[in-house]
Amino acid sequence: MSLLQYIKSKEFLRTLIMILAISLILVFGLFRWLNFHTKHDEKITVPNLEMLSLNETEQKLQELNLRFVVIDSASFNPKFPPKSVIEQDPLSGSFVKENRKIYLTLNPSDYRKITVPNVLDQTKRQVVIQLKSLGFRIGKERYVKDLGYDVVRGLESKKGKVVPGDKLPKNTVIDLVLGDGLVKRDSIN
Repeated sequence: MSLLQYIKSKEFLRTLIMILAISLILVFGLFRWLNFHTKHDEKITVPNLEMLSLNETEQKLQELNLRFVVIDSASFNPKFPPKSVIEQDPLSGSFVKENRKIYLTLNPSDYRKITVPNVLDQTKRQVVIQLKSLGFRIGKERYVKDLGYDVVRGLESKKGKVVPGDKLPKNTVIDLVLGDGLVKRDSIN
């Protein structure tokens, strides 16, 4: 039997129909299995977790059958409670599947600590620039009898005397103790 005769035969037509039928059954079965396996129509709305503590977040996510991972703690933000969620991924309102991980960024408990540099015996202008660049704030100025005018002779904060090498939280207000140049302040201006 030649190839042309075989293509025209009923046997070839039966084989072709069987191949198409088996292919359709396999494709249909594959799609049904994928829908079941990927839980196609099941979705959970991600809740808003901002400003919630870690315990509240864990409880809320367990109720929805979701998991979480803490990926980072950001710079301290005084607008958020300490150790609360600042950011989340995926964002609230997004749709996810069951058992999905939600990635969280937490607010630290306080500003990070910065070492106070040795700025004694430097001019006020140099010290102000250096302390501000580190993240400290400059408070009041107090003058003491000293030969150097506007030379830093000491540092103070709410907690008392500040010594170079002390670790203070970023954003701490530091008061400057300056030399008066042995001149009365009224006659300088």
